[in-house]
Amino acid sequence: MAFEQQKRRLAGVVAIPVTPFNGSGGVEAETYGRLVERLVTSGVEVVTPNGNTGEFYALDEHETRLCVEVTVKAAREASVLAGVGHDVRTAVKAARHARDTGADLVMIHQPVHPYVSREGWVEYHRAIASAVPEVGVVLYVRNPDIGGEELARLADAAPNVIGVKYAVPDPVRFATVSRDAGLERFVWIAGLAELSAPGYFAVGAQGFTSGLVNVAPRISLDLFARLREGDFAGAMQLWELIRPFEQLRAAEHNANNVSVVKDALSQLGLCRPDVRPPSRLLTAAERERIFGLLSSWGLS
Repeated sequence: MAFEQQKRRLAGVVAIPVTPFNGSGGVEAETYGRLVERLVTSGVEVVTPNGNTGEFYALDEHETRLCVEVTVKAAREASVLAGVGHDVRTAVKAARHARDTGADLVMIHQPVHPYVSREGWVEYHRAIASAVPEVGVVLYVRNPDIGGEELARLADAAPNVIGVKYAVPDPVRFATVSRDAGLERFVWIAGLAELSAPGYFAVGAQGFTSGLVNVAPRISLDLFARLREGDFAGAMQLWELIRPFEQLRAAEHNANNVSVVKDALSQLGLCRPDVRPPSRLLTAAERERIFGLLSSWGLS
């Protein structure tokens, strides 16, 4: 698929599916496939196996490969944006597996390292992107020290870097970085999901990532449509509707990010609520709050 088509799709709702587990604690592939099918039949055009809502850092290599393989099979005509990361060799190996499996995009997770230099950040991403030049690459930027200069240098060195998932919680910083790097050079994706999307769209974002879309695809897609049309008043009506749910996910510094989504899916009969440490299952009171929200959305 041409990079222009990929960029068009990234300017939308980029779904991050959960990774469902079975009673023995392993990845439940059949359930995973059904969850992906539900997303794409609802209108989602980009699905990201091995994202943070997919518990990427709690999966082993075999499991991350399985998630990509299941997603490619279930995604039909939608684009698959496979999450890769860790050390350079591991990320390159994963990116090549994703490419060979049929994924047309990879997302490089923010490097997990105590000592990140700007020059090293550029080289880390260049090495991975250059290993799969035919695959579109999306950067996952969570480091406020990475600026437009680094992004522009990386794009010069690796032309297949076509998108930036920006997850620094600062829309002013985002506006600055995106313009310094080149607003038209990348697809700019608001990487902090629906609650941040209106603010980031106001200063240049073209899409947003979502875990909520697993639970209520229509709400996420409707929010995107209103933001794309510049209907911020309408978007904020939906924002208020989902705010309690997203605030539950954000509690305790996002400790419940995955647990809330999985519990909601469990209440809808779509997968088990199980998560892996360091995430946790929800309390009865938290589960009751989710039931109330689902009921208010007409989903329970």
